[in-house]
Order: sequence, then structure tokens, then C-alpha cells
Amino acid sequence: MGRLDGKVAVITGATSGIGLRTAEIFVAEGAKVIIAGRRSHEGEALARRLGDVCVFRQTDVTVDEQMRALIDLAVERFGRLDCLFNNAGGPAQTGGIEGLDADRFDQAMAVLVRSVMLGMKYAAPHMKTQGAGSIINNGSIAGRLAGYSTSLVYSTAKAAVIHLTKCVAMELGESGVRVNSISPGLIATGIFGKALGLSTEAAEKTPETIRNAYATAQPIPRAGLPDDIAHAAVFLASDESGFINGHDLVVDGAITGGRNWSQQQQGYAAMRKLLGDAVE
Repeated sequence: MGRLDGKVAVITGATSGIGLRTAEIFVAEGAKVIIAGRRSHEGEALARRLGDVCVFRQTDVTVDEQMRALIDLAVERFGRLDCLFNNAGGPAQTGGIEGLDADRFDQAMAVLVRSVMLGMKYAAPHMKTQGAGSIINNGSIAGRLAGYSTSLVYSTAKAAVIHLTKCVAMELGESGVRVNSISPGLIATGIFGKALGLSTEAAEKTPETIRNAYATAQPIPRAGLPDDIAHAAVFLASDESGFINGHDLVVDGAITGGRNWSQQQQGYAAMRKLLGDAVE
């Protein structure tokens, strides 16, 4: 038996990266999934590959009516809604506060925060009627600590997602609906390339480069992978996490845990050398 047997899930941002891998693993664990994204070619190809248990709907997650239709589709097609993974996102403007463009700020907030609000808004009634459900929002370590994103807008938006998750968890938990977030660390996806201005097609070719670049950034000696977040989402979607609510699950190889041991030891050795004869 799969860990998600009999469950129905909606996954946004499912045409690449974390969302795509989550859809694959959810189906492998027994779930039926509605996947959403802006790129119809990629979404329809994934749905065909995953079979009758997967349906793609082209969706702009910032548009109220499109998000309502997406959520309703799950219930219409499969009879219920057990999990919503608000995964869709993207990069935001980089640079300091003085150079920010207000329109670009609003656009990023719409993609990163408004979409999460809309997904929860329309999933909540269905899950409350069932008396059960799991909503998972994609946060970021950049939303927990400053300095983990090249974009202060992105960091601010993800901080809002994490706090919004907790607020809604306190409300919906009383109806048996759990709301949690996952905060990824350095996950090798195309988002880094997109943040630097690469086209979507070019950015999707960069994960291997990212894996190599961040192999030693955290104590675990490899970069994070979409699988790491997908498996965390399986746990939060499953009944195994039935008493977890309002929690931000950090999946970062301990990069936010503090200074790496080897770096600390190098600093210690350098200090001893600096002090020379004064050190016994």
C-alpha cells in the first residue's frame, strides 16, 4: 500500500522542479492529483505520463477565478480534496531597497503570497466539510532568516507565507484541517537561473551546475534535491503527520543551523596562528 492511497491532491507549479517531482511521487504513493502550471505543453505531457490518476489544468495562480476552478476540479473529477500543495512561485526582483520597482514588488507578492491565500481560501470549505485535509505551503529558509536570498522581496514574501500558514492553521485546525509549510534550503532547481534573468528553457538546464556549486554549503555534503521536498510533502499529506499543524518544516541540510564545523575549526586554527606565542 502507498502512503497516500485514496487521497486526492492539488499541486500548483507542477510543470518543473519541486512541483513536478512531487506529482510523480504522490502518484507513486497512491494519490490522484490535479496538477497546475502556466505551461500547457509540459503540464499535459506530465499528465499523460502519469496516467488517468493525473489531470492537468493550465492555471495562473494569481487569478481568483482560476484558482477556484482548479480546486473545484479536484472535487468534480475525484470526489474530494485531501491535500493542497501551494508550491507555485518564482524569483523576485534583486537589489537593494532604493532600487525596487513597486509594480514588480506587487507582481512578486501576487505570485508568492496571493496565490497561497487563494488556494487556502478555496480548499478550506471542501476540507472543512470532510472534517479532514492537509494544506502544505512552500516557504523558504529565506523567509526565516535574512541573507538567504538575492532578493529581499522574495525573502519578505516567504516570511509572509510562513506566518500566514500559522494563522490559518489556528483557524482550520479546529475543523480537523491541518496547515503546514515546508521551508527548503538550497534546492537544485531552475529558480536560481531565472532569478539571474535566464529564460525558462535555459534555467531548466542549470540544476546540475547548482548541485555542484552548493555541494558543500551545508553540513550534509550535497545540495538539496526536489526529491527532498517532495518526500517531506508526502509526510505532511499523509496520516502519519496527523498531529502536526501550524509547523514550518525546514529541509535544508542544516545550512541554517549555524557555522559549519570545518569552517569553525579553520577559524580556530587561524586564530591560534594569529596569536602565535601567546597561545600555550
